[in-house]
Amino acid sequence: MKIYKAYKFRLYPTNDQRGFINRTLGCKRFVYNYYLNYLKDNNGINRFDLHKDLPKLKEENEFLKEVDSCALRCSIFDLEDGFNNFFAKRSGYPRFKSKFARQSYRTSCIRSTYKGKEYSNIEVDLLTRFIKLPKLGKVKIRGYRDKERIEGKIVNATISRDATNKYYVSVLVEEELLVEKVTPTSIVGIDLGIKDLVVTSDGIKYGNDKVLMKYEKRLKRLQRKLSRQVKGSKNYLKTKEKIARIHTKIKNYRKHYLNNIANEIVDEHDIIVTESLKVADMFKDKKKAFNKSLSDAAVSKLRSLIEWKCKINGKFYYKINTYYPSSQICSHCGYKNSEIKDLSIREYDCPKCGVHNDRDINASLNILVEGLKLHYNLVSLV
Repeated sequence: MKIYKAYKFRLYPTNDQRGFINRTLGCKRFVYNYYLNYLKDNNGINRFDLHKDLPKLKEENEFLKEVDSCALRCSIFDLEDGFNNFFAKRSGYPRFKSKFARQSYRTSCIRSTYKGKEYSNIEVDLLTRFIKLPKLGKVKIRGYRDKERIEGKIVNATISRDATNKYYVSVLVEEELLVEKVTPTSIVGIDLGIKDLVVTSDGIKYGNDKVLMKYEKRLKRLQRKLSRQVKGSKNYLKTKEKIARIHTKIKNYRKHYLNNIANEIVDEHDIIVTESLKVADMFKDKKKAFNKSLSDAAVSKLRSLIEWKCKINGKFYYKINTYYPSSQICSHCGYKNSEIKDLSIREYDCPKCGVHNDRDINASLNILVEGLKLHYNLVSLV
């Protein structure tokens, strides 16, 4: 099975390399915005016409010749993807790129052979901790200390600068992965929520750390301060960077926590069953506090992590129907109690068989049973 895997490293460029990266980011943004404006007045133009026009644009703007040509071509591909997503109603109309937002550019890996020796414009050496990039040369990197080399074929590299002025490179690699399906010996049903992020049918609960709430007071204070400062001033930019650093902390903490949960669940079970939640619909017609908590929980991200880790480890992952009333059905006798729709009721007392259970554990047991049905239906078809 062929998979595409990204390895992200922290970049430590020299002052000259930092200047070149910033110039490339500016040129890429210039090309993107120029052709977005051009397409507004010229309907029916495709990316092939834009690629033909790019050399002419370089002649008119000499500074574009200084940077990586692949980065400029990739900006046209990005623009095309933006229009494809717009016409497929996956996103809004493409917008102009701003120099104040997160910046990135992508460059393709080009290989050649000379006198029987293979050469590549992108190379990663994890022993010396350097990466070779087009026109940048060797740049110091940090990350993946437990690896000695990257297996597979490098496809491209994306160099980015975040709002805190840190530089990163994400190397996309095509790998050949041999995955054999495991013989299932354990199964778990998972109920995803906000009060407890994960509740398993084994009775284990993973709490919701609500990391955004921990930094909310500090964020509010800094955002009020930012609103009073002169836009574009040095103090304004300093405060903006402080806010960006807090958001980076929140993102990194959440990423680490979700990965730990996903790893633990996938390592211990062979069949994993979750709900197929429509998170976008859950944001509609809800209170602001609920939306904030739902966004902070990042249940969609956790579900995607579990699905991906099951795929590469040869384990089984199933999603049950979105509208399956897992919380309302008694996991012991199957009686459906519609009063449990009220989220304030945290215990399930069955009026038919008298079984008392935790609401979320009861739901996870029902999810487990539905997952077993899906698994055996799949096995019978094979």
